Amino acid sequence: MKFSTKELIEGIRSGNKRLTAKAITLVESKKAEHRLQAEELLKEIMPFTGNSIRVGITGVPGAGKSTFIENFGRLAIANGKKVAVLAIDPSSSINKGSILGDKTRMEELAKEENAFIRPSPSSGFLGGVANTTFETMMICEAAGYDYILIETVGVGQSEVLVADITDVFLFLKIIGGGDELQGIKRGIMEMVDLIFINKVEKDNLQKAKNTRLELKRALDFIPPKEKDWKIPVLLGSALHNEGLAEVYTKIDEFIALKKRAGRFNEIRTHQAEKRFEYWVQEYILAMMKKSDAVEEAYISHKKNASEMVSSPSTEAKLFVEKFLAKEKR
Repeated sequence: MKFSTKELIEGIRSGNKRLTAKAITLVESKKAEHRLQAEELLKEIMPFTGNSIRVGITGVPGAGKSTFIENFGRLAIANGKKVAVLAIDPSSSINKGSILGDKTRMEELAKEENAFIRPSPSSGFLGGVANTTFETMMICEAAGYDYILIETVGVGQSEVLVADITDVFLFLKIIGGGDELQGIKRGIMEMVDLIFINKVEKDNLQKAKNTRLELKRALDFIPPKEKDWKIPVLLGSALHNEGLAEVYTKIDEFIALKKRAGRFNEIRTHQAEKRFEYWVQEYILAMMKKSDAVEEAYISHKKNASEMVSSPSTEAKLFVEKFLAKEKR
C-alpha cells in the first residue's frame, strides 16, 4: 500500500512506528518517483527536527556495540527519554545484500514502547554509515526521539565520517590481543569525544586500567576537538550495565559544554553544509553532467541547507536543476 506524504507525516508526528519505518524506506529508495515524494516529506518535517542528541557509536567488530546500545538505550528510556537506533549493516560487495540482524541482537530494547530500531544496509557507502543516515535521523527527530544512536558498521579508519553527522562520537574499545593501541587510527582518535573500554571484568581490571592510562597518554598528543573538554576514558561492562550511567552523564556534560560555548549549533550548521555538498555531487553525477559551480545559486542554496530552511538534499537538487536549466539556454 502506498501512503501519501500527508499520511506519512501524520504517522511520524504521532509516533506511529510502522509509518515512521515506511517514511525511512521511502527516503532510502533510489527510484525517481520515490525521491520526489521523499523530498516533499523532508521539507514538511524540517520544523520538527533538530531536537535530539545524536550519538555515533563505533568500534571494531566484537567490541560489544549492539549490547552497549541495547542497555544504554534502556537506561535512557528509564530516564524518561525516547530512543531511536539506526544500525548500519555492511552490504555484500557481490550481491549488495545485507543481513540486517540488529533487531534480533537487541531483543529487550525492541520490546520497549519508547524505542525504535531501524537496521539499514550501507549499500557500499563508505564511512560506516548509509548515504541517507542523515535524512533518516531527521525523520526520527520529527517523530520525537530524544536520543538517536547510530551504530556504525565497524570497518576501521573510514569510521570517522560518522562524526560528520553526530553531536557525540563514542568509541568502544576492548582489551586483549597485544598492543592496546595497535589498530587505533589517529583519524578516529582525533574525532572521538568519549572512549568506553568495554567487557571489563575482575580478572582483567588491572589490564583495563593500564589500557586507560595508555589511551590517555596517546590523547595528550592530539589537539582537543573542543576547548575545555578532556576526553573521558571510562571502564565498564555493557553486558552487566556497569559504567553506562557514567557514559550517560558524560554525554550530557559534553552537550551542555558545547551549548555554553555556542559550538553546538555551529557544528550542526557545518554538518548540514557537508550534507548539502554531498548531495550536490550525487545529483550532478546522477544527471551525468559536469560543470563549474554557479556561485550565486550555490551560496544561496547552501545557506538554506545550513540554516535548515529545508533539507540539504532538497537544496542540492534545486541548485543542480537551476544550473542545468541555465546551461541549456
